[in-house]
Amino acid sequence: MITLQKFVFNSFFVNSYLLYDETLECILIDASCHEEFEKEQLAEFITSNKLNLTHNICTHCHVDHVLGNEFIASRFGVFPEYHQLGEPFFPTIREIADSLGFRLGLIPHPKGYLAEGDRIKLGSRDLKVLYTPGHSEGSICLYQKEQKFIITGDVLFKDTIGRTDLPTGDYDQLIRSIREKLYTLPDDVVVYPGHGPETTIGYEKRNNLFVR
Repeated sequence: MITLQKFVFNSFFVNSYLLYDETLECILIDASCHEEFEKEQLAEFITSNKLNLTHNICTHCHVDHVLGNEFIASRFGVFPEYHQLGEPFFPTIREIADSLGFRLGLIPHPKGYLAEGDRIKLGSRDLKVLYTPGHSEGSICLYQKEQKFIITGDVLFKDTIGRTDLPTGDYDQLIRSIREKLYTLPDDVVVYPGHGPETTIGYEKRNNLFVR
């Protein structure tokens, strides 16, 4: 059974998720740790629980979601994985980070790219990659069918949706992604978003004023 541990990091209050199971393999989703105490909090959890970090997945490549990639690469030797269409964010990401008061060091090369339908193994289970652009190009969600949960990054939140006024954002595309990729899942699937509290697919279908 997969256990999900949530951390809230940096001044944008990004939800980073650490998933692990009885094999002690673990996957990190959105390495957003920025301050030293945040990095050590994450590393301490991994090492004290004797976890073996195998993947560092980025739901998308906005700066607030990738601040910890260098730390994870240097401390654990695990390089980030993301959709190839997230790559164009990196040439200007240091300038954007500086404007927001963040410090970025080296930007690690990706271990590989993820695409629609890919499956990321975690012990005896896996996470299925859903390509869900709209908030940004390269946005993905990660669906675990047996335990009925999905990690949505900045695509879908409780009672709202991701903003679309940043580069490569597209409101109509985001609505299609939610309707076609997320709202087709069972109502009892738990949604773990990139910011804020958990929700469910069924709750959002009934209550989210942006997507009905």
